Parts: sequence; C-alpha cells; structure tokens
Amino acid sequence: MSLNLRYMRLADIRQVAAIDVICFEPPWSYESYTFEINESRVSHMVVLEQLSDDAPLVPKPRQSLRSRLRDKLRGHSPANYSTGEILGYGGLWKIEGEAHISTIAIHPANRGLGYGEILLAGMFGKALQLDAEYIVLEVRVSNSVAQGLYRKYGFNRIARKKNYYRGDNEDAWDMRVSLDRDTRLRFGRLYEKLRLQHGFSDAYSRAARPRG
Repeated sequence: MSLNLRYMRLADIRQVAAIDVICFEPPWSYESYTFEINESRVSHMVVLEQLSDDAPLVPKPRQSLRSRLRDKLRGHSPANYSTGEILGYGGLWKIEGEAHISTIAIHPANRGLGYGEILLAGMFGKALQLDAEYIVLEVRVSNSVAQGLYRKYGFNRIARKKNYYRGDNEDAWDMRVSLDRDTRLRFGRLYEKLRLQHGFSDAYSRAARPRG
C-alpha cells in the first residue's frame, strides 16, 4: 500500500462528497466540486489517496492525445493517473498574493495517522510553487488539535470570526503565516521529515494544474 497526493478529478467527487457530508454541515454540493475542479482559475483541489500495489492505472478524464504526449515528454509520473481510496482532501485558492486553504478533511476512520498533515504540507508546498506571499485559513475555536498542527507550520491567530460556521454558529480563528525565507526553510525541513516518515508520493505541490 502507498500514499499519493494529487490534483482532485471529477471521478473523485463521489468519494470526496462522502467524506464531506460526515465532516461538514452543510457539505459542498457536487456542482461546487465540479466548478472548483473544472472552471475556477484560482482553485487547486487536492486528494490524498491510498493505492494498493495492484491498483489499476487510468488516464486523466478528457485528456487529449496532444496532452498525453506532452506529459510523456515532460516525464510526468504515472502516479498522476492512479486511482485509489480517497483518505482525505483539501482545497487551496490562490488570489494575487494570498493562498487561502478553503477546506481540509480526513475521513474519521483515518484520523490520527498523520494524513491531515500530509494534505496541509501539500497545500503549503503548492502555495510556495504559486509564489504566494502568505497563507490564510479558518479553524474552529474548539479544534485545538488542528490549531496545534497549524502552529507547527508557523500559523498564528490573527482574528476571531464570530458565528463563522453555518449549522452551529461556532466562531473561527483566522490563522495566517507569512511565506518569508525563514518559514520556507522551516517548511522544507518539515516536509522532508514527513516524506521520510510516511513515504508518500507528491504529484500535486510541484505539478502544473491539469487542463482538460
């Protein structure tokens, strides 16, 4: 079994939505995911999948012959096209100098195994690849575990957003980290340690966004 980070595809929505409905109230709609994957120019959706050694490989949906040849010439790994069990997912928006982590979720059965940190590190790396100046996210004030993880990567509380979460109206902390030189160096060390610990492949943080 192996772990792989990659861009979210339309074929992933069923599994992603099943996690979403457990983790969030209200969950995103299928149309929202379709827009984020296919239409939004600022969205970079990611999944963490678990692959068995004999997992089938499938081509990216609606990929043209020209695109396949281009990928082959660029040496893109087959891991980009793998399919497996989705353990968790995340969303990153890049708007001018800001990278905004819009969502991050791990199936409850797979929590406490470091998978959330892998997703966070992947989106952190993507923000660096996109030349963002800082990263921002919101987190429930009651979620001390997530806040501890974010602080590990340099995030600090900036403001408290009242009644931020629909459903129960819980407040959120607005947390941010500036992507200065020291932060980049610290992230590099954390990322390499995480790769050694979990042995995951990363077809997301340094990859170009798939097209068509």
